[in-house]
Amino acid sequence: MKCPFPGMDPYLERPAIWPDFHDALIAEIRGMLQPMLRPKYAALLQDRLYVMESQRPILPDISLVAPASRPASPSSGMAVLELDEPIVFETMEEEFREPYLEIIEPGAGNRLVTAIEILSPTNKIAGAGIESSLQKRAEVRAAGANLVEIDLLGDHKPMLPLAAQDLAKLPPWRYLVGVARPPKQQAVYAIALRKPLPKVRIPLANNDPDVVLDLQAAFTLAWEKGPYPMVSKYDGPPPGEMTPDEIAWCETRLREAGFRK
Repeated sequence: MKCPFPGMDPYLERPAIWPDFHDALIAEIRGMLQPMLRPKYAALLQDRLYVMESQRPILPDISLVAPASRPASPSSGMAVLELDEPIVFETMEEEFREPYLEIIEPGAGNRLVTAIEILSPTNKIAGAGIESSLQKRAEVRAAGANLVEIDLLGDHKPMLPLAAQDLAKLPPWRYLVGVARPPKQQAVYAIALRKPLPKVRIPLANNDPDVVLDLQAAFTLAWEKGPYPMVSKYDGPPPGEMTPDEIAWCETRLREAGFRK
């Protein structure tokens, strides 16, 4: 079965599906890059762990309302005050694991050359996730290494370090790939919903030529090996904000691929 979309499948942005696809895609990217990097470089899968706090309400089975003070006698004419019952939340800590790639140079003491990260929803919202992502970006820059950030989530504000005026110069896009080279160069691939994912130039070190990552080919391998048609079911509109024209285009693609009657 083939993906019904020519590029990114927007239904993969659903929170229940994205973590599995994130891991599958980063593994396929590593598999594609490894033969091109030998013998000088190596691509290693790494894990970043961080903890985020979440809350869930604790609702009592029986509500007891107690008077604020001793009840006054009926003859006093004073009203009895009752306490308002709050909703109590239990604070829970959830551990998140996010794999990413590091291209290293074993002959130079495993020196970090390029980090490749696929952004997740937790990287793009306030909290420990975005703090962890920004810390990683700072560490890569401090090491004088390159950083590739792949943003295939169109439902959140862009994470790439670009000013609003620079974003406005890009052609219409839903997804972005940023390639940062030291000291301050940032290349951006702007990806429209209806277009295939780009071939991305992955920088190395020592004036070695870039290697080319065919992101669409990696995406296709991850999609076709995975369970995504079964788990997404393509029911309803795609997640996130889309124009009516984009939603209609998605419906047409799904109908042509046999996912819609």
